[in-house]
Amino acid sequence: MHRTIDGKILVQHLTEDERLIDRTLLVKHGRTSRTLVKEGPLRLAIVALAAGGDLPQHRTEGPVTIQLLEGAVVFEALGHTYSLSVGDSLVFAPGVAHSARSVSGGLFLLTVVHTPSAGSREDFYPIASDQNG
Repeated sequence: MHRTIDGKILVQHLTEDERLIDRTLLVKHGRTSRTLVKEGPLRLAIVALAAGGDLPQHRTEGPVTIQLLEGAVVFEALGHTYSLSVGDSLVFAPGVAHSARSVSGGLFLLTVVHTPSAGSREDFYPIASDQNG
């Protein structure tokens, strides 16, 4: 899968295989992701949480957008709980610590403007990624 932008526009018509989440990683870790775009500071990924899965609290230096594609996911940030249903979107400002969990499982599209700090690791999210992460 081509993940960088070669020119002004990148259009991806994801095949069923490209949309699939690695079920082995999902079962083993309770979460997994698949990177769709990795271009400069821009990261676009599909993230899956298993039933009972969670993402521990974390933060990014850049803004984050989340759009729920399947299931139901609850996010917590700044002392508030945000229950997302299919089609809902949620935006976090840079540096906002947040976590997520799902009772029944969920799939969401994650966009992050990644601004690594000096000495930071390249990866920005504590998610078990498939071979395409």
